[in-house]
Amino acid sequence: MLNDIYSRRILELAADIPLQGTMPDAHASAKAHSKLCGSTVTVHLKLDGDVVSAFAHDVKACALGQASSSVMGRHVVGSTADELRALREIMNRMLKAGGNPPSGKWADLAFLEPARDLKARHASILLTFDAVVDALARAQAVTSSDN
Repeated sequence: MLNDIYSRRILELAADIPLQGTMPDAHASAKAHSKLCGSTVTVHLKLDGDVVSAFAHDVKACALGQASSSVMGRHVVGSTADELRALREIMNRMLKAGGNPPSGKWADLAFLEPARDLKARHASILLTFDAVVDALARAQAVTSSDN
């Protein structure tokens, strides 16, 4: 079972997380933390209207959390706020309710499906999605108050 969970692709993703770092001029930042495992993901983003135009993140998580953050870092720029909110719900359903994994540009997230049975790992996997949705809400609140 561990071979399924820590597959070669998961380990490859975990070892290559794009867009790591901080962004001092971000429109918003957000941090998500798992009390269960101690993992933390902090994201910084900029919006152009409803589309993520710049992104950076600091990932301190297990291989599964690193893998989900890696996929996020590969595809978040150019994604809309609604797409990213829907993606968080799809990931929640995949892990907690037996839903289908994401498709299209997010298809690599299907490699996390074997972790469905490891409830203790769900929080770490979902950190990147929770932090992004939180940062989106903060950024949209700032940009709407500027108008």
